[in-house]
Amino acid sequence: MMFPALIQELDNAVTHGTPQRRAEILARITDIFVAGSDSFSTNQIELFDDVFVRITAVIELSARAMLANRLAKDPRAPYMICHVLASHDEIEIAGPVLEQSQQLDNEFLVATAQSKSQKHLLAISRRSSIDEAVTDVLVERGDQPVVLSTASNPAARFSDRGYMTLVNRSVDDGELTTRVALRRDIPREHLLRLLVRASHDVQLKLEAAHPSMANMIQSVVAEAATMILDKAGTLSRDYAVARMHIETLQSDGQLGESHMAAFAATNKFEETAVALAVLCGLTIEAVDRAMVQDRPDAVLVMAKSIGMLWPTTKAILQMRAGARGISPGELDQCESTFSRLKPGTARQVIEFQSKRASGSRFTRSAA
Repeated sequence: MMFPALIQELDNAVTHGTPQRRAEILARITDIFVAGSDSFSTNQIELFDDVFVRITAVIELSARAMLANRLAKDPRAPYMICHVLASHDEIEIAGPVLEQSQQLDNEFLVATAQSKSQKHLLAISRRSSIDEAVTDVLVERGDQPVVLSTASNPAARFSDRGYMTLVNRSVDDGELTTRVALRRDIPREHLLRLLVRASHDVQLKLEAAHPSMANMIQSVVAEAATMILDKAGTLSRDYAVARMHIETLQSDGQLGESHMAAFAATNKFEETAVALAVLCGLTIEAVDRAMVQDRPDAVLVMAKSIGMLWPTTKAILQMRAGARGISPGELDQCESTFSRLKPGTARQVIEFQSKRASGSRFTRSAA
């Protein structure tokens, strides 16, 4: 442990010593800590922490950088000095600690990523473990080297929001597209969006570099292309005639489930969508989005909220699937979800969506 004479020597160096003398004493104290950190008690480590913080305030930048490099890898490095060093504006001091120290929690890393330089963000992006809250900031605020580094880090975890940001930033960036596409944890829906936006050259490079991915890439791109064509066809529909028809039925008090079932059975997409909008009190834009989404959840919620029975709901799901079709297994899963969904919960979801919706709304039917 530290001898009283060394403490006195430290006091003299801090008060009257030269920069070189202070650096020498810091090196000796650091040697003592690194050699015995595994055996020191919590109180002893806190004593080292006080000493490091005190002397760091008066030593040269080069000496601080030396301390940062030596403490960064130590799992028992003192807490306060790690935060002091990691907060420094000079990347030579902050970098090693930001990249390697186990003493930095998510809250500190997020705050640093939100306020410090791109070099600081790059150091964080290289950590051996990065949680979603941190990567959210890195991919939103980081420049290209930061985003590339984060996307290439197999230990980084991404939220749905983070993946959406990565996909959006990959547009016209072949290198980023490649790195994101090769992540093993990327959800399929984000991979689909990523690859369909990628240039043909990037797709070919991915297939050439990773032959095992060729079939998957071709399949995903084909799937995405089909979805885009289906969506484009739906969004190009003219709802004017259907709107007049549905509003007439509503004003006569005749709009109900029997009409919904008939619309769906005869593939009348516009009438089905407008009727759902009227009965749920949602905008046609909201219903249109729900009808073209890959997942059927929103349609199930709308149907349950207005008391629709499963056979009518099934007909709507089959209609919206179009030429792609929907397998018996998918229908069984949808029926199971639909049966478990409580009407009250579904109505709460629809009411929340209705309050958030913008633009013109259809009036909720009194039926």
